[in-house]
Amino acid sequence: MTVKTTVQPTARLIEVFSAIQGEGLNVGTRQLFIRFALCDLRCHFCDSAHTWNAPATCRIELTPGLRDFEIHSNPVSLPILIQWVERQNLPCLHDSISLTGGEPLLHAAFLKEFLPQVRSLTNLPIYLESGGHRPEQLAMVLPYLDSVGMDLKLPSVSGESLWTEHTNFLQLCFNTHLEVFVKIIISDNTDPAELERSAAMVADVSPDIPIFLQPVTPLAASEQLTETPVLAPAPEKVLMWQALMKQFVPQVRVIPQTHKMLNQL
Repeated sequence: MTVKTTVQPTARLIEVFSAIQGEGLNVGTRQLFIRFALCDLRCHFCDSAHTWNAPATCRIELTPGLRDFEIHSNPVSLPILIQWVERQNLPCLHDSISLTGGEPLLHAAFLKEFLPQVRSLTNLPIYLESGGHRPEQLAMVLPYLDSVGMDLKLPSVSGESLWTEHTNFLQLCFNTHLEVFVKIIISDNTDPAELERSAAMVADVSPDIPIFLQPVTPLAASEQLTETPVLAPAPEKVLMWQALMKQFVPQVRVIPQTHKMLNQL
């Protein structure tokens, strides 16, 4: 007689907390953030390099917004994460749940099990923040998502070149009729030709997809990942680049990283 054993899905987390979304289409809204560990990209401007690898522990906020974190060990089982979300989910507080990282789609198998349960529990929209380079993993969780913010990585800024992956990822979101937008980090090193290529790529999928240009927030010297610091672009450059991209896509908005101004990291 063979005894079947059920393997409990687990995830490696960085933190679970409640805060104001500082970027993109949902800027200013209150979200319950689930920050996953691990990332397979190494963007030069990354302000979350601590998420690239999986730590032995994660931190979980006890009271939404109070930063009264408890420390727990990784990996985390699905029922435990559900409990933590339930504790955070006070009535009328959150507008949505944000899956962020790291790269959340590295946990696609876990998310496929977790998202139906968390939607049933909270009835909150599910928002995915992704590097936009894993369309196969995206396809696994698309039925459980409401909106997607896709980071488009410019080679001149991030050091990553992912044009084909970005195109496939964005097309998949659009075909599924998800609310989707594109976020592009810009710096003083931005190549305008890459911005033009980005706008044309988005327009080919749909000119109705909004693009958010986000001037990089310079990192502290101790956090810089390259010998040459990644600096914010001059205002006149930003205005010129916005005008360039609006020839392809009507909605091109410039929004700084407002969560840093609000100290909502």
